[in-house]
Amino acid sequence: MTTPAAPLSQDELKTLVGQAALKYVVTGEIVGVGTGSTVNKFIDALATIKDQIPGAVSSSVASTERLKALGITVFDANEVKRLAVYIDGADEIDGKGYMVKGGGAALTREKIVAALADRFVCIADESKRVDVLGDFPLPVEVIPMAAAQIARCFEAMGAGVSAQIRMKDGAALVTDNGQHILDVRGLKVADPLAFESQVNQWPGVITVGVFAHQKAAVCLLGTAQGVQTLKY
Repeated sequence: MTTPAAPLSQDELKTLVGQAALKYVVTGEIVGVGTGSTVNKFIDALATIKDQIPGAVSSSVASTERLKALGITVFDANEVKRLAVYIDGADEIDGKGYMVKGGGAALTREKIVAALADRFVCIADESKRVDVLGDFPLPVEVIPMAAAQIARCFEAMGAGVSAQIRMKDGAALVTDNGQHILDVRGLKVADPLAFESQVNQWPGVITVGVFAHQKAAVCLLGTAQGVQTLKY
């Protein structure tokens, strides 16, 4: 009697989808690279084909450092007019490819690089798949002087909605852009496009972590059965 294989760990699932994303990298073109633990697996895989690409545009200081350490050239976003593909993770992704991102506090630069790309390929494990966005606290990058007012705007959206400044080491976390993050809990984002457009208009909001206008075209989802490819 054969012993059933042990289920893959979350880390192993991340490795699988990171490697699977290589087939979306276009030979001879700069690739957009996101941020986070799953993307780190992709960066490690990308190093195996680094001679096939000019380099990457990165969405965070952390990813830039990892890319450079592996010998991959990193270009400034202002140096490129377009990218064939942007590969990044998500904190949540729904059935239409809309996402919540920003758990790693890099949402603004992630959205900038995503906007340069012809196609967004999301890499995630199956725990990130949801029917409606909102279980994961929604990150919003804000100018510090506007944080309290923006928090009140979110709290006015309904009972049970709360917004707190993200803390690190006893102080407000400071993003790569020198700003703060509000984490909003208690929301259900039924219409991601309208929600993103609405919050973007509030003075002091730099970026809301709903990625609807820059949604995924493809999601490589790590599951117990292997990598599932979802197209939107």
